[in-house]
Amino acid sequence: MLIGILKELTPENRVAILPEAVSVLIALNSEVIVEKDAGLNAFVSNDQYEKSGAKIVSRDDIYEKSDLILKVNVPQEDEIKSLKPNQVIVGTLNPLTNKTLVSLLNDNGVTAFSLDAIPRISRAQAMDVLSSMATVAGYRAVLEAAFNLPTFFPMFMSAAGTIKPAKVLILGAGVAGLQAIASARKLGAVVETFDVRSAVKEEVQSLGATFVEVEGAIDDAKAGGYAVEQSEEFKKKQTELIQQHALRSDVVICTAQIPGRKAPLLITKETVQNMKPGSVIIDLAASTGGNCELTENSKTVVVNGVKIIGNSDYPSGMPVDASRMYGKNLINFIKLIIDKEGKMNLNFEDEIIKGACITHDKQIVNERVKSLFE
Repeated sequence: MLIGILKELTPENRVAILPEAVSVLIALNSEVIVEKDAGLNAFVSNDQYEKSGAKIVSRDDIYEKSDLILKVNVPQEDEIKSLKPNQVIVGTLNPLTNKTLVSLLNDNGVTAFSLDAIPRISRAQAMDVLSSMATVAGYRAVLEAAFNLPTFFPMFMSAAGTIKPAKVLILGAGVAGLQAIASARKLGAVVETFDVRSAVKEEVQSLGATFVEVEGAIDDAKAGGYAVEQSEEFKKKQTELIQQHALRSDVVICTAQIPGRKAPLLITKETVQNMKPGSVIIDLAASTGGNCELTENSKTVVVNGVKIIGNSDYPSGMPVDASRMYGKNLINFIKLIIDKEGKMNLNFEDEIIKGACITHDKQIVNERVKSLFE
């Protein structure tokens, strides 16, 4: 088995596999080739990859020679056209929001696995890249909020008087939200958290935050722990309560997303206009529309003195540890599809393999993705 590692396109700084993980792949009876400068933006040199046992090659060589190609982000159209029939690619492909990508992969006969489609079951936790990257995002969001806030996060008592702690409202208590709670509390802020899933209340409270609860939420066990679409009546109550808490907050960190859907609107334009000047909104859901009505993806806008930072790509800003976490998740998945002799072994009876597989043998495999074409 020849495994190829691609250099991600700008502005992505992560790399699918760091040199420290190359030896693990070699131990799977595989050879590893790495595109020249693939790890440069993650502070890894070509020499480090070579010392770990990999060979440095051109981008064309990766496409021409690899049996299995590993990457982080969604491949571009020209990249897909460079793939050969029956070649296997593994990455984070966002298939539920990209029908064109799925069609291209399928038409080219590529076997594609998307790590963001892996079922949320106990056995798959070690492969959960969404949780790994959300951990990075939640942490970085709090640091950016603290940097942009014109006041302190913690309470200070000094001869100059008492400085009140910052009030932080976190929307969504998934992995990113929980990490944001932990980080904000460590910095000394008073934290409130909203989530439609009542099951996370205890976890939120255990981290020292107050849980803001709206009665009447729909909680679907089949959603695999993710939030689901709510009724219009619930959304109205939700909006009113969130606005009340947002107006009292110095920082709002938005993390609420629904897989394959537009991010729920939680902070209205009117709320932003009535928030305290100097307040900061960090919107991690920017790439799927944002939780704030005024969010612009990959941009910072200021409205009535309120700074709104739309950033869904914080992991790229911490490329070393983000790549390390991503690589470990990736290797745990690869171990499922490679046998002891280093040959490809795609057992579609395994729910993880079947769930992660988007296209194979010119067929769409993942059931949710398949339903988009029906």
